[in-house]
Amino acid sequence: MTNSKKQITPEQLIQQQLDAYNSKDTSAWLACYHPDAVQLDFHGLVLARGHGEMQQRISQRFAEADLHAQLLNRIVMGEWVIDHELIQRNFPEGRGQIELLCSYQVKQGLIVKALFQFGEKVLL
Repeated sequence: MTNSKKQITPEQLIQQQLDAYNSKDTSAWLACYHPDAVQLDFHGLVLARGHGEMQQRISQRFAEADLHAQLLNRIVMGEWVIDHELIQRNFPEGRGQIELLCSYQVKQGLIVKALFQFGEKVLL
């Protein structure tokens, strides 16, 4: 870990992660996560564990032409950052959007855990 990563606030890190997501920059997005980080849904189902699985998962998402996350609200409490987002997606059924609640745990300047609650898919 670099000193700049250690000095970044959890809120700044999550914003960097969101910016990398919206620019579809896989390297910058992964750099926000600890190599052993885990992504889960709110029920505890593991979606991806570690950079290898996360890269595979996000590469599929970044292939979507209309992908974009709009931040609706952010709450910061210590090492936890919770984002409420509206995601534009290209679903198999067509272009649409979905609300997403993202809860990120940040330790020593990196995301170690991300929990996601998916809302209802809406086709446009």
